[in-house]
Amino acid sequence: MRRWSPPVLGTLGAIALWWGATVVLGIRPLFLPAPPDIVAAFLAQPAFLLREAGATLTVTVAGFALAVVAGLLVAVALTAWQVLERAMLPVLVALNSVPKVAVAPLLVVWLGFGRNPKIVLVLLICVFPIVVATMAGLTSTPAELSELGRSLSASGWQTYVRIRLPWALPQMFTGFKVAVSLAVIGAVVAEISQPGGGLGAVIVLSGMSFDTPLAFAAIVLLALLSTALFYLVVACERLLVPWARSISG
Repeated sequence: MRRWSPPVLGTLGAIALWWGATVVLGIRPLFLPAPPDIVAAFLAQPAFLLREAGATLTVTVAGFALAVVAGLLVAVALTAWQVLERAMLPVLVALNSVPKVAVAPLLVVWLGFGRNPKIVLVLLICVFPIVVATMAGLTSTPAELSELGRSLSASGWQTYVRIRLPWALPQMFTGFKVAVSLAVIGAVVAEISQPGGGLGAVIVLSGMSFDTPLAFAAIVLLALLSTALFYLVVACERLLVPWARSISG
């Protein structure tokens, strides 16, 4: 109860304030729908909204999975060769600073319509935090652990697999948690740029038809989707790295 009651009460309090503000101030649903209006919009076409949520989830998970693989490979390569790190890290920073909204239309030109440009955009948004967090973990191994490996005649590969990689796992999961939230944002940006499916397209089309409750229903589904993916990564961290909490502050 001590763990779950504060977030539950905080969420219920925020919903109550929102509902009360719409009633007291007399805000029309066109501008800010009340929670009952959003529930009614969802119940009016639940199959449609859930289908579009599934499309967004597919793009998000595919792009995030590719970003994890690419980010880990890039981080391992940069930390293994210092010259490569000095040469490529400024390039990665420059690429990450490019607004992804500006890249989205170009991806459609290069890759065509469909899921591929959306997945690539999610990959581009997610990969940088994973690279940075993994590099930070791989380069923060305590000197005494490296000395322990040498004293036990461990090879470079054994030291990397048995010492450096496990020590980096908490930092890696920090990057994963940041990236999985950005993945949903990337999917929505791609769907807004190419409104052919997904919750981002629902928001665009409902805004054009002034159906604000339907847009908010899609936004609430996006928030629930992002929260579920975040805590799924947290659950994986606690399952795979149970010792991380005991050595952290």
